[in-house]
Amino acid sequence: MADPRLVVALGGNVIGRSGGTGAWSEAVREVRRSAPAIARLLRRHWQLCLTHGNGPQVGRLLLQNELARAEVPVLPLDVLVAESQAQIGYLLATELSPALRRAGVPRTVLAFPTRMVVAADDPAFSRPDKPVGPYYAEAQARLLRKSRGWTLLADPARGGYRRVVPSPRPVAWVEARAFRAVLASRAAERILPVVAGGGGIPVRDRGGGRYEGVEAVIDKDRSAALVGRALGATSLVILTDVPSVVVGFRRPFERPLGEVGPAELRGYLEAGEFGSGTMAPKIEAALDFLAGGGRSVLITDPPHLEDGLAGRAGTRIGRTG
Repeated sequence: MADPRLVVALGGNVIGRSGGTGAWSEAVREVRRSAPAIARLLRRHWQLCLTHGNGPQVGRLLLQNELARAEVPVLPLDVLVAESQAQIGYLLATELSPALRRAGVPRTVLAFPTRMVVAADDPAFSRPDKPVGPYYAEAQARLLRKSRGWTLLADPARGGYRRVVPSPRPVAWVEARAFRAVLASRAAERILPVVAGGGGIPVRDRGGGRYEGVEAVIDKDRSAALVGRALGATSLVILTDVPSVVVGFRRPFERPLGEVGPAELRGYLEAGEFGSGTMAPKIEAALDFLAGGGRSVLITDPPHLEDGLAGRAGTRIGRTG
């Protein structure tokens, strides 16, 4: 299949809207809404690879863990990430397949379980800051700190405490070599691959081909950038729930960014323009991807995807922009 290769990262809130009930029907509706735009990309002869977030989904799995603790053994966080990969992969296959057929590109959606190696000395392990799971009252939080060794931080906006876990940077993709072989074969013309779901299953390399899961979650945009570099992708698309990146958020000089270069974007990042748990990881992922040889990054929402790729919408970042 002809290049250019394109990696598209679907945000967890694109799959299930923030503030929703978390019902399966909501997730189906959101993916069904985005599916036609994704299917049309393949008509443009992109060699396409999907990644996705899992924030809302893995949070609900953690809640199920807690509610069922008295009846069934608790599963570690890396296993829950693996569960979310299968869950969301099934959803994408179910909703994208008919959209692909209608677009005249009847491919099989294949979701690949994906492990991402993280460094044992990553600073994130000593400074956990990624909120996961349900909210707890203060008394519950004190008990959980003592009995399970969890780190819980107050969330004044919600009036409760929430568990936070490390979010280390991915440094290697375990299955990268095998996956490159898949894309180099004729099979690539018949599949739409889904990899690095939820940022990938976090593991440590113990040597000798042995990998050990760790209690952490990996930012899906950082993993998408790593996937893009590993596959030699030319472009990365980060789909989120806003049409473009904004500077001066909620201030009189608020403005969306259209065409922007890496140096300008890094300046905004270093000036603290982007939220650490929201837009900043997307900006860091974009800069990492470009530094690794990628040509362009688009950050937008599904309704503006096609216009963004045509240079008419979204935030478009080029190596020399």
